[in-house]
Amino acid sequence: MALLELNRIRRSLMIGALAITSPVLAIETSTLVQSALSEDCIEFQVVGICFWLRCTNFGCDVETSVKVRHFIPETVVSSYSVTGQNPWTEVASYSAPTGAAQDGGNSTTNHKRENEMSIFKNVDVIGHPGTLLNEFAQSTGYICDSATTPYVPYFLSVLDTVAWRFGIPEMAYPQALTPGVREVGGLLEGNTWGNVYPREGFLHQVDDHKASAVMAQRAGDIVTRTWQPHVYLPITANEEDGYWPPEPIVEGDITNHKWQELVPTLRDTCAVFPHDMKREQAVDGGYAWALWRPYSCCERKGQIFLGSVDFAQSGSGGAGSENEAGDSE
Repeated sequence: MALLELNRIRRSLMIGALAITSPVLAIETSTLVQSALSEDCIEFQVVGICFWLRCTNFGCDVETSVKVRHFIPETVVSSYSVTGQNPWTEVASYSAPTGAAQDGGNSTTNHKRENEMSIFKNVDVIGHPGTLLNEFAQSTGYICDSATTPYVPYFLSVLDTVAWRFGIPEMAYPQALTPGVREVGGLLEGNTWGNVYPREGFLHQVDDHKASAVMAQRAGDIVTRTWQPHVYLPITANEEDGYWPPEPIVEGDITNHKWQELVPTLRDTCAVFPHDMKREQAVDGGYAWALWRPYSCCERKGQIFLGSVDFAQSGSGGAGSENEAGDSE
């Protein structure tokens, strides 16, 4: 009954989101919440069964609960040219210019004949307000908890001056010096958008949209890992009984992350970089995407977690299969 109720809530809320896919210059919180209702991005699945040992004064029984997997819009990743002009208007003040990060902009005009031009982008990674919907629906037991908190800044490039503006120390990393390693796209496929390393704000790319996407991928790569040489808050969660958070994102791997474009085109679908969808060029150099990552969980039905079994058709990423027994809490 809880699952049916959850589907009814989602269908009613999605009515207001059917018109998404339109050009925008900036985005507000209310639109972000609405965009988080995309069924294509959520990809809600029942993937297995969890087993619990429930004990009372009258004995112990084995209880079962449904194991689900779905994506959560963890953060809004904004990639923009002018320092202090985040396309998410309500949080633009987070990234006001500082003494060490005053300006922005590109050395390119996006002309097709230009080559070897360097594009610079500021990037902010801020908790997506759509996770509030998860808190609303968690009472059903069929929605997993996110590792992020709405509006919390996990990465602000204006505070990461040494690494983001000067490439120190990652410019000397093997990943940055070896062609074809950690690329968004592939050299052999002919669709390379840019290199992940060094994870800085500069990229040689004549397409502003592609450059901004690579910057977003770099920032997402940073925040989903711990102990990186940057100024940031890591987005991590510990695996618990009946709860499987995602692994760090890897470029091109749609099983462990997705991107939903928000600015300049508001879409109700998700993809990974690179993709073949139309790429609008932002007139002000401002872009934003929602970063979705997969979680798996099941409702607690007892004191001791005995394990879980995944169905053969279940997806990968953020899910454990035939897990060992856990300790009681």
